[in-house]
Amino acid sequence: MVILGLAGGFDPVYESYFDFGTDLLHDAAAVLLRDGVVVAGIEEERFNRIKHTNKIWHDAVRFCMQEAGMALHQLDQIAVYVSEPFLNESLKQLRLVKPGLGDLQDARAVYQYLFKRELGVDLPRDMFSFVNHHLAHAATAYYMSGYQQSLVLTIDGSGDNVSTTVVDVQGKEFKTLMTKPVNESLGFFYLDVIRFLGYQIFDEYKVMGLAPYGDAQRFAEKFAGFYSLLPDGDYTLHRERIVSLYEDLMPRQKNEAFTQVHKDIAAALQLALETIVMHILRHYQRLTGHQQLAIAGGVGQNSSMNGKILQAMLFRQVFVPSFAADSGCAYGAAIYTAHRLQPSLPLRRVQHAYWGTPTPEGVTLEQALAKWRAFTDIVKMDDTAQQASDLIIAGKVLGWVQGRSEFGPRALGNRSIIADPRLGSHKETINAMIKMRESYRPFAPSIQEEYVHDFFDVPNDEQHFPFMSFVLPVKAEHRALLAAITHVDGSARLQTVSRECNPRYWALIDAFRAKTGIPILLNTSFNNHAEPIVDNVDDAVVCYLTSGLDYLVVGDYLLTKRPWGEAELLALKPALPKAARLLKEDCYRDYSQRSAQCYLEWNYDGGSRRVISGLAYDVLCHADGGVRLDDLLGKAELTLEQRSSVCAEVTELWSSRFIMLKP
Repeated sequence: MVILGLAGGFDPVYESYFDFGTDLLHDAAAVLLRDGVVVAGIEEERFNRIKHTNKIWHDAVRFCMQEAGMALHQLDQIAVYVSEPFLNESLKQLRLVKPGLGDLQDARAVYQYLFKRELGVDLPRDMFSFVNHHLAHAATAYYMSGYQQSLVLTIDGSGDNVSTTVVDVQGKEFKTLMTKPVNESLGFFYLDVIRFLGYQIFDEYKVMGLAPYGDAQRFAEKFAGFYSLLPDGDYTLHRERIVSLYEDLMPRQKNEAFTQVHKDIAAALQLALETIVMHILRHYQRLTGHQQLAIAGGVGQNSSMNGKILQAMLFRQVFVPSFAADSGCAYGAAIYTAHRLQPSLPLRRVQHAYWGTPTPEGVTLEQALAKWRAFTDIVKMDDTAQQASDLIIAGKVLGWVQGRSEFGPRALGNRSIIADPRLGSHKETINAMIKMRESYRPFAPSIQEEYVHDFFDVPNDEQHFPFMSFVLPVKAEHRALLAAITHVDGSARLQTVSRECNPRYWALIDAFRAKTGIPILLNTSFNNHAEPIVDNVDDAVVCYLTSGLDYLVVGDYLLTKRPWGEAELLALKPALPKAARLLKEDCYRDYSQRSAQCYLEWNYDGGSRRVISGLAYDVLCHADGGVRLDDLLGKAELTLEQRSSVCAEVTELWSSRFIMLKP
C-alpha cells in the first residue's frame, strides 16, 4: 500500500491568495511510504528556496512520485496533517473574506481542487484522509522511535487549536491524557519573550543558543510569575505579564549588539520552558510508568531541553526526530494512516532521514559541474575521504554534498559544511564569512557512533543519536581540545554517524580519526543566512561561490574557486525567483516631495524588501533566465560606469538570494 503524506499551505509559490501568514501551514513537505517504509520525502523549501515555506507542496509531491515511479492516481491514500472538522471550520471563516471560495465547500473539495490546479489530476474524494495536527506530531515521533509502547509529548505554537498534548501509546493505540489550548501555548510563550531579544518566529533556536551565555537566576523570579505549575502535571501561563520585561529593557533592534541583559533573559526563558516541561513529564511518567518517551512539535526542536530531559533519567530512553516541527507531520500523517490501513505493519526504528534529492553520479554529475568551469577548477579525487580529510586537517572549511539530501531542517552529513572540531577560530570564521550570522551561534559535532561514550557524557548505554536532537555535555577532559564544537557551557548538540546508514560520511570521519585520533568533525548546515539548506548541485556551487568556503566536495569531485569578476558574471543568465516581485512606487516621501523608488521583495513577507536602483530595475524586468547579463546590460545602453554599478548590485542580490544566476 502506497500512501502520500502532506504538510503545508494552499498557495502556489507565485501567489498569496489564501494568505494564512508565515505562522500557519508552514514547513510544507511531502513524504511517500510504501508498506510503511519511506520511499522519498522532501521539504518544499528545498525547491522554492523559501525558508519555512507556507506555500503549497507542488514540487515536493512531484519529486516523491518521480522517485517512486508512480502516477498520483495509483496512490492508495493521501494523508493530510490537519483534522477534517478543523479545516472545514477554517474554510467557513475564510469564505467570509474570500467569497471566491464558494465552490469549495469542504476540505476534500479543496484538496481535489489543489491537485487538479497544481498537478492536473482528478482524484476521488475518498482518496484523502485527515489526521489531527498533534496526532500527526505524535505519530511522527512514536513510529520513528520503534518503541512498542511510549509516552509521547507534543508541544508547538498551535495546530487544530491545540498547543500541547501528552499521549499514552500502547502498540498502535493512542490515548490522549492531556490537551492544552492555544492560549496556554509554550511555543507562543517562547515567541512572546524572544521578541524582546529582536527575534521572531523561526528564530527560537537562536535564543536557545544564546541562553548558555546568560545567568538564568537574574530573571528567574520574574519569569516564575509568567506561569503557574498546577497539580497533576498541569500548568497555566500568564502571558499578559510578559510585557513587564519593558521594566528591564527595550526590545532589541535588528543589528543591535547583544548585552548581558539579553543573554540573561534568554537563559531565564530556557529555564522556564524546561521547568514547565519537566513538571508535565514527572507527573505522567509516574501515572503511566512508561520508561520510553518520544517528543515532537516545534518546541521539540529545542535540543537543549531534550538533553536536560535525557539527563534527568526520568525515562530509560528518549527519542526525538530531527524534523519534530511541522514538516515532520507529512511523515506522521502518512505513517499513522498506514498503520490504520495495514495493522500488521511492524513497529521498527527509522534509522536515518536521507530521503531527498540524490546527488548525481558519473557523466550526469560531470555535466552539472562543468557548467561552472569559468568559476571553479574541478578535479576528480582518487580517494575522497583521504584527500578531503587532509584539507580539513590543514584548517580548510569544506562544503560536502553526497548521496540523498536530508529530510528536515538539519544537515546530517549529506548537505553539510564540515571542518576540524579542534580549531576554535572556526567559530568566528564560519559564522562571519560563510553562514553570515551571529557570532555566538554554536556548531554541532558529528561523531562515529562507536566512540560516543568516549567523548560525551551520555546517560545509560544509549549510543544512537543520528538526528542531532540532544545537547549533551562534552567530557571535561576533551572540551579544550574540541574548541570549535564545545559551547560556552561545555555542551554540544551531537550527531552520531553509523557506517551502515551513511558509509561515505563515516569513512570521511574515520580518515580524520586515523590521522588525528579524533573521530569527530564539525558539522553545520550547508547554506548561508538567506536560504534553506542546499539541495542540488547548482545550489551547492552558488553557495560555495558566494561565501567564504575554501573548497567544495560533490561526490568524488573537488572544486576550487578560480578568480572571477565582472567578465565571468556577465556570462551568467539572471532570473527572479518565482516568489520575488519587482516594484516601482511613485509616491510622496514627505509632505512636499514625491519620487519613484524601486524594490525587490518576496510575495510572502512584505517586510523582506530590498531597495534597488532604477538601472537594476530596468535590467531585471527583462531577466527570464534565458538571456546573459551582458546582453541585458547591452539592451539598456548603459555607460561603463553604470554597467559596473549594476554588476556590483547584481552580485550582492545574488549573494542574498534575491535573484538567481546560472550559466
